[in-house]
Amino acid sequence: MSKLVAPHGGKGLVCALLEGAELEAEKTKAAGLKQVEISDRAKGDLIMLGIGGFSPLTGFMKKADWKGVCENLQMADSTFWPVPITLDVTTADAAEIAEGSEIALVKDGVVFATMLVEEKYEMTEADKKWECEKVFLGEGEESVDGKFWEIAPEDHPGVIMVQAQKEVNLAGPVKVLSEGEYPAEYPGVYLKPAETRAMFDERGWANVAALQLRNPMHRSHEYLAKIAVEVCDGVLIHSLIGNLKPGDIPAETRVVAIDILIENYFVKENVINAGYPLDMRYAGPREGLLHATFRQNYGVNNMLIGRDHAGVGDFYGLFEAQDIFDRIPTTGDDAKDLLCRPMKIDWTFYCYKCDGMASLRTCNHGKDDRVILSGTKLRKALSDGAEIVPHFGRDEVLDHLKVYYGNLKEKVEVKMQSAASGDSM
Repeated sequence: MSKLVAPHGGKGLVCALLEGAELEAEKTKAAGLKQVEISDRAKGDLIMLGIGGFSPLTGFMKKADWKGVCENLQMADSTFWPVPITLDVTTADAAEIAEGSEIALVKDGVVFATMLVEEKYEMTEADKKWECEKVFLGEGEESVDGKFWEIAPEDHPGVIMVQAQKEVNLAGPVKVLSEGEYPAEYPGVYLKPAETRAMFDERGWANVAALQLRNPMHRSHEYLAKIAVEVCDGVLIHSLIGNLKPGDIPAETRVVAIDILIENYFVKENVINAGYPLDMRYAGPREGLLHATFRQNYGVNNMLIGRDHAGVGDFYGLFEAQDIFDRIPTTGDDAKDLLCRPMKIDWTFYCYKCDGMASLRTCNHGKDDRVILSGTKLRKALSDGAEIVPHFGRDEVLDHLKVYYGNLKEKVEVKMQSAASGDSM
């Protein structure tokens, strides 16, 4: 019997992905339905709904759930959920779709799902602004003193995405017909929650940590994973293989970099390299909660949360994504509450005097003795062709990344965060 944490929501893994004869019949039906083009974000959300990553959700959120999630991190039935999962369409499309009807959800010519439209609700510009303030407004220097709306519409990818949404949201359950390119492009890495759970059970793991990645692993990432290996049964190195913002390193490059690191610097039996198909929302603390929520569905009960988790620019406080876990609502019902807990790790770095990796909790030396490590700092150095400071990353990984950057035809400017520089340490 599995010793792993139960999936979120108390209903087991809720999977909307069809198979076999049922899949073929639904594909045939979809051909005769109204076709609605969806965004990249919605595509990733659909696949997560399909494979059980978003359990207990069965589809896109109704207005009461959207409002509850934005306002107090709970759906209408008080089940914890940190980020809205919604589907937007134009007013013109909405006018042609009756509540109670079915539609086909299409991306680039591929029918990803059918949907029973149970509700339509308008998203005014005021609604979108309210959602942005609830989900993306942080405690960093670009969020306070009225700066958020001066900076975010141009510089915050999540805010830009929400503000660009169409005028109406559709809500209702989905039947998912495709996992897109992920099974073929990332074999053995793109894993469903049922598959990671089976792998953990096979290894006898009960206490599992997840390391969230959108950058190649530098020495701080490696250090975080190894801390977790010491105190847990194993670690899921779980990187985003959906879409990122310009300037971020693509998934195929990061996956190979992780494999190189595991091969050379880990006991392979204690770690699993996997990917998940979402787009980043860059929601900082709220996204940290989302990472923990869907990791619970993958069988993970500990979420590694370090400095500036899922942040962008300087919109969030350095450890805001840790602190938010102490303020989330609870009902006392394990089926509705978040069971995946944070492993809070302080600012980590390489210290010359300590002669190794350390954190602010273990090292009493000064800034001049430390190599400040961050994914943004690494990407900027590689993009600019600058020298990589010793101890920033493993040579084998850096060599792989230099090949990627050497083959780029266009360079994307990487904006430095103040946190990445170490000035605020």
